[in-house]
Amino acid sequence: MKTIRVLIADDHAVVREGIRKTLDEAPDIAVDAETGDGYEALDMAIHGTYDAVILDISMPGPGVMEIISELKRRRPDLPVLVLSMHSVKQYAVRTIRAGASGYLTKESATAEIVTAVRTVARGRRYVTAAVAEQLAGALSNGCPDRPAHDLLSDREYQILCMIGKGKTLKEIAAELALSPKTVTTYRARILTKINLETTSDLVRYAVKEGLVC
Repeated sequence: MKTIRVLIADDHAVVREGIRKTLDEAPDIAVDAETGDGYEALDMAIHGTYDAVILDISMPGPGVMEIISELKRRRPDLPVLVLSMHSVKQYAVRTIRAGASGYLTKESATAEIVTAVRTVARGRRYVTAAVAEQLAGALSNGCPDRPAHDLLSDREYQILCMIGKGKTLKEIAAELALSPKTVTTYRARILTKINLETTSDLVRYAVKEGLVC
């Protein structure tokens, strides 16, 4: 029986420990390494010999979509399973489109993560019923009804969701390892694309559209 070698990338040590304990109970899965930094995760995944990567959606460093896209370019054979505290509605479609092999919320991870890791390691996608519903909705969503936030880049979308949760621009900058000036620029672009005027407008929009868990 071939052992599935896994890299865990999550900036919360407690979460990493929980995932490791769950996976350690599976006889065919071994957690070979873990990290809490996005840049380190990308470097380790590119140069390591893992069979799957479990990637948290919110870590210091490059955005999760940037990491996935780079891995698809450098290691197209390496499946990425996205693990997130955010609801399926917020990020599932975007991460799958970027090239992720599966998406799990941290609420469901304990019950499903072993099955999900085995599935993606075999070269298949792990799509829950909730994710499948979101994907179907995205495919059937015609242009007239397309939500304004679909026009945002992945980084802009990530920052919109963080603003919606009440984070300040300074807090967002620190969490994403960006300069406050860069985050301010992203905010301005978001306002323009969604046709809003203030940060308060963005918060109300994010809540209304269900982008805040």
